[in-house]
Amino acid sequence: MTGEEVKVLGTWGSPYAMRPRIALNLKKVHYEFIPETMFPKSELLLKCNPVNKQIPVLLHKGVPVCESLVILEYIDETWNSGPSLLPSDPFSRSLARFWAAYLDQKWYPQLREIRAASSEEERAASAEKIHVGMKLMEEAFKTCSEGGKWFGGDSLGYLDIALGCFLAWIRVTEEIFGLTILDETKCPQLSAWAVRFCAEEAVKEVMPETDKLAEFAKGLIARQKAALGAK
Repeated sequence: MTGEEVKVLGTWGSPYAMRPRIALNLKKVHYEFIPETMFPKSELLLKCNPVNKQIPVLLHKGVPVCESLVILEYIDETWNSGPSLLPSDPFSRSLARFWAAYLDQKWYPQLREIRAASSEEERAASAEKIHVGMKLMEEAFKTCSEGGKWFGGDSLGYLDIALGCFLAWIRVTEEIFGLTILDETKCPQLSAWAVRFCAEEAVKEVMPETDKLAEFAKGLIARQKAALGAK
């Protein structure tokens, strides 16, 4: 535990805001979660992240650290309690960073495309991209885990958090559109990993409830359709 002032600015349903919270839980660092309004964005957010104006923001002793993957590395380097989030080997660290960047830059935008699709054909095309991505992550798990339970081997770490924060949104997308995204028959190791990840104490307290998140997602989809219809 620590007496340092640590705060996380985010929203309950944001996968990116889950990342620092899970990392701090793993490190056993006490923190305060500050819910962000987003509509409109709070003065605190605009002050702490004036460049991108995005969540999450980690406030450590009043100093803001922005961007979820950057925050994970900051947490790992600042607190040595709990497991190391990144592997000690330089090549393994580079792999973890590569796949985390892939998830944020390519894979998750494709998952969002499923929800934003205006036709079944568009949705099917986006779903196929997601299936390809899941197969890539299955192979990445085999390579990075080296036979261990986690992407980093024996302890839950950086890449586990980077992917695991999206599991609730995967479940919600499957439920709303009747899809199977994380297929146990095609991605057996990744499916087993997902069960382990969600069972971790550091994860359970911040993982959104599927029903609550599904209602939130349906509201987002309805607003998107209304916005498109108004143009």
